[in-house]
Amino acid sequence: MEKILKERKDVEQELTWDLSAIYKTEDDFNRAVENAKDLTKQIVDRYNGRLNTPTSINACVDELKKVIEVFTLIGSYANLAVSVDQTNSKNQGRYMKVMNVISDLQSKLSFIRSEIIETEETVIAQAMEDSLENRNFLKEIKDFKKHALHPEVERVLSSLSGTLNSPYSIYNKAKLVDMEFDNFVVGGKSYPLSFGLFENEFEYESDTELRRTAFDKFSSKIKDYQHTVAAAYQTQVQKEKTMANLRGFDSVIDHLLFNQKVDRSLYNRQIDIIMEKLAPHMRKYAKLLQKIHNLDEMTFADLKLDVDSDFEPDITVEESKKYINGALSVLGEDYLEMVNRSYDERWVDFPQNKGKSTGAFCSSPYGSHPYILISWTHKMRETFVLAHELGHAGHFYFAQKNQNILNTRPSLYFIEAPSTMNEMLMANYLMKKTDDPRMKRWVLSSIISRTYYHNFVTHLLEAAYQREVYKIIDEGGSVQAGKLSELKRDVLEKFWGDTVKINDGAELTWMRQPHYYMGLYPYTYSAGLTVATQASRRILNEGKPAVKDWRNVLNAGGTKSPVELAKMAGVDITTEQPLLDTIEHIGNMIDEIIELTEELEEK
Repeated sequence: MEKILKERKDVEQELTWDLSAIYKTEDDFNRAVENAKDLTKQIVDRYNGRLNTPTSINACVDELKKVIEVFTLIGSYANLAVSVDQTNSKNQGRYMKVMNVISDLQSKLSFIRSEIIETEETVIAQAMEDSLENRNFLKEIKDFKKHALHPEVERVLSSLSGTLNSPYSIYNKAKLVDMEFDNFVVGGKSYPLSFGLFENEFEYESDTELRRTAFDKFSSKIKDYQHTVAAAYQTQVQKEKTMANLRGFDSVIDHLLFNQKVDRSLYNRQIDIIMEKLAPHMRKYAKLLQKIHNLDEMTFADLKLDVDSDFEPDITVEESKKYINGALSVLGEDYLEMVNRSYDERWVDFPQNKGKSTGAFCSSPYGSHPYILISWTHKMRETFVLAHELGHAGHFYFAQKNQNILNTRPSLYFIEAPSTMNEMLMANYLMKKTDDPRMKRWVLSSIISRTYYHNFVTHLLEAAYQREVYKIIDEGGSVQAGKLSELKRDVLEKFWGDTVKINDGAELTWMRQPHYYMGLYPYTYSAGLTVATQASRRILNEGKPAVKDWRNVLNAGGTKSPVELAKMAGVDITTEQPLLDTIEHIGNMIDEIIELTEELEEK
């Protein structure tokens, strides 16, 4: 039976998220927008030109927290509505309107940072001493002082934020609205195609002809848009280079790492060590897939194959609850309460539909609750994806309970640790629940093919490619579609060697991910998973003391640096050892999958 991708209006409402927890009606939303304007005007009237004492600085920052919360809620409400249906013009109009409003108001409030930066350091130090709540925020402003521009320039840049972020919007329009995929035929049967269907289903398809044909048809279509997407990306990286120059950074990379609170050595380490030391393990895994599926050759289009395509259980949303609850119960009753609320109160958007953003994400607006986007395929692997996103949800849910809005968000370097931790806990739970070698092999191969492949291979190879792009930009060059494809192919060939054929279309993978519009995000997946792997092994071996440490990490939010947060979890990321241990752990799992495969073949 042909699978039809539904229009948003036709999906089952009970499986969609409920945005009324943010605003019950459109009138409530519009009143909140007006409230944001009023609060901004009050701050400007009271404090503009007067931030020269510790008292005035802290009073202003306290009021700023309130208006940022409103910005976050109205922005999230508009953005979440668009993310589930990029074709809805009403939602698009609301989103553009609110982004323009926020840009204008942020421009009006830009004087706060500028005036604090220009204030004497003794005054800032006293303000930090007087308010523990505002200390981190003020320290970040103080640390940024040498990179700050003239207040009027900062105001103008703030007012242009919507325009400066347009490359990402253009990318999404091309990807999710303009790209219309034709049906394709294999074996006399017609199949629909879309970004979501390809990435969620066809890439995992066990039928080789169907999988490879889908890959070719998908690649052919996105290639039609390569120059448009490349132009958007060139605009993005050139903007970042311009900002780096304006703010006095030596390179784009240094500029983008500044807010992550890590130095370049940690960034380069993730890429260089994984490219060198993980590659042999993953090549061994690729050879196993080729053998199991009796492939004439192993191609890039085959890398998402399951070790046991016939075994993966089907699972409904309702059935997923027992697995999610069982795996995450180790984190405590209050954590499980949060998990159950996510089901009962419709925090999660499950359906697949036209115009919906691909992949999965979690948005956690302060003052409401987290929202999770996922495209449920009724396969057991989705429990890992959902556990991952609930890791983000739990992180911000508890950070927001313990921190003010300015202190909830940690460095991007650490952002993927709580999410990938939950995937590790899911694997630990499933392994404990079975003695069946086939089930054990499925769990281990799911962790390799989903968790580690996704974070240590897919995203890491993005990071290696991205670093090459920024080298060109730093040297004053530019990147067009042909160059981007060349760079991507080079990275893929270096990692996979002669084990995997990098077939035509693989080089276009740079067109598929939104992460390139989010700074140095791709490498942080492997960084977070390195911390999560080591911390989850502590939980497995030590139990409650390790869980307590991890919960303290979640509660800390953004009040600590990545090095400090990892240390709280018992992991020292100032050395390469945790990364080397994680790569060894991956290699051991692959060896165990091979042993289980041989055992099953002998039966």
